[in-house]
Amino acid sequence: MLISYIFLGVSLLNSLNNFHVSSCDHSCADKPVFTPSRLVVKYGDPTSANCSVCQHCQSNFGLEIPVGDKERNGTLISWKVDHLTEWGLSPLCYYTAAAGHQCCSSLEITVYNPPDNVVLNITGNSWVWSEGQNIPLECSVQNVAPVENLRLTFYRGQRQLGQKQSNKTGDKPVSETFHLDFTSTKEDNGGEFWCEAELLLGPDGPQPPPVVKSRSFSATVFYEPYLTGASHPSLTVLTEGNPLQLDCSAVGNPRPTYTWVVPSGVSPTKSSVLIINSTTTEDKGQYTCFVSNNQGNVTVKFDVDVKRDYTKHYIAAPIVGATVVIFLVVIIYFKYYKK
Repeated sequence: MLISYIFLGVSLLNSLNNFHVSSCDHSCADKPVFTPSRLVVKYGDPTSANCSVCQHCQSNFGLEIPVGDKERNGTLISWKVDHLTEWGLSPLCYYTAAAGHQCCSSLEITVYNPPDNVVLNITGNSWVWSEGQNIPLECSVQNVAPVENLRLTFYRGQRQLGQKQSNKTGDKPVSETFHLDFTSTKEDNGGEFWCEAELLLGPDGPQPPPVVKSRSFSATVFYEPYLTGASHPSLTVLTEGNPLQLDCSAVGNPRPTYTWVVPSGVSPTKSSVLIINSTTTEDKGQYTCFVSNNQGNVTVKFDVDVKRDYTKHYIAAPIVGATVVIFLVVIIYFKYYKK
């Protein structure tokens, strides 16, 4: 019989304890006040809070939390823990007013854990691409909490490629992999690709927010030649004797090769710039530059007109005439005056 009474007493105590949680009024005017009103704590770190229960209550009040140490000073309850290693805590501070009415407040505690590791991968594990190729990236975030506060960003250098967030919820650490597809361009060649995980915990959380970055990878992108100048240059007109310079420079990966076809045939020049130091009228015509690599090719045509320089003829004629006159005078002099 005694054992039955003891069991009944324990059951009643448990019922009263459960009553605190299940029937508490969170909307009463004079409800307990937590300071601070919210805690954001890194897993394993110390933390503390105070609860000012009420102004006039003398008994029937308390703080329900399964971890840490509590200390009463009048109607102020202090709570602290040296290493917070529990997930999903919600401390309840309460008091019982007249007629058994209970008034209470809950303390919101967010326990967070920055990712243990962030890893960037690519399908096929190859960072050598061709321009226009679909690139599937994936970033794995390991052991992070709370996952709903996680923002994942993919980068090329300092340029954002895209951001992802989790659809999962929960208090405990989880791992998740995020995916991003994009199309490669020539600007991606030599770029550093990486991803970062950021925990956005609000104004009560650490500032700046915790960030964990992946290792970066350098990409090689093969692409066809792109001209750095005009693809349809205008007519080049010059006077014979002047130099001619034609430029069909291009960028590409692999580095492009150049072949020139000139009015007189195939030029031995393998450079992107064709130079003739002194032109003649025989140099006029069409010049074709073929630019190529193993990704593609491009052709540039230059039309050149070389005008004859008549100025030298205008200058030479009086000189020749004067020379002939002097020569004739000398002959006449020696023929008629030396006799």
